[in-house]
Amino acid sequence: MFKNKKYLILALILCAIFLTTSCAPGNYRWAPNMPGSKPANFWAGLWHGIIIIINFVISLFNKNVKIYEVNNYGWPYNLGFILGLMISVGGGLRYTRKRR
Repeated sequence: MFKNKKYLILALILCAIFLTTSCAPGNYRWAPNMPGSKPANFWAGLWHGIIIIINFVISLFNKNVKIYEVNNYGWPYNLGFILGLMISVGGGLRYTRKRR
């Protein structure tokens, strides 16, 4: 289907971006005024932390995409968000050791 690997990689990246933005914070799924919607939980916070870089870049061009979901359960969402942030950006669990 794709003769050049560059086009395949570009298509996969675009698909990944479209899939991640459908689960971005500020989505109708967590809107407090929508019937049947619930606040964001730990797993949503973890996912939002993992995709924060993509959300940040998209939020620069689209005001409907948020970085953090305001309608959440509180500390479980925050814990998931911080863990996801550490997974995507790194840090917190890394350490260095100097050799003599």
